Amino acid sequence: MVNKSKSAFRTIAEVGREIGVATHVLRFWETKFKEISPMKTSGGRRYYRPDDVELIRLIKDFLYEKRYTIEGVQKIFKEYGAKAFLSGDIQKDFFEPVLSSSEPEVQESAPSQKLDVQQIETLTKLKNELLDLKDNLKNLLAS
Repeated sequence: MVNKSKSAFRTIAEVGREIGVATHVLRFWETKFKEISPMKTSGGRRYYRPDDVELIRLIKDFLYEKRYTIEGVQKIFKEYGAKAFLSGDIQKDFFEPVLSSSEPEVQESAPSQKLDVQQIETLTKLKNELLDLKDNLKNLLAS
């Protein structure tokens, strides 16, 4: 494989290898995130710009590491804009714990009210804690 400069365009296969996702996943994400818009040749071959690659890396982080749903990431991009995350306009500690106590505090909100980023982060942390507890319980029951 040829080492390309960081500013070079990449094919879907190259992006998939670099990011660590299958090409069909990248095609699917293109249908879900309008922000991903690779250049396409008349034959349909995709060429991803460096910004596209960074955006895909960000989406993968949201989905695989932070365990957001596709709809959750779409809402965040709609509210803040994906470019804000790439350009550094959002504070770097955006995903750091927002509460000083070890016990998360859940704020009640009306059903019609939109969740803010702090509430989404709190719920995500609670979900991850529940998944860890579930795994621990499975291991306990298996032994």
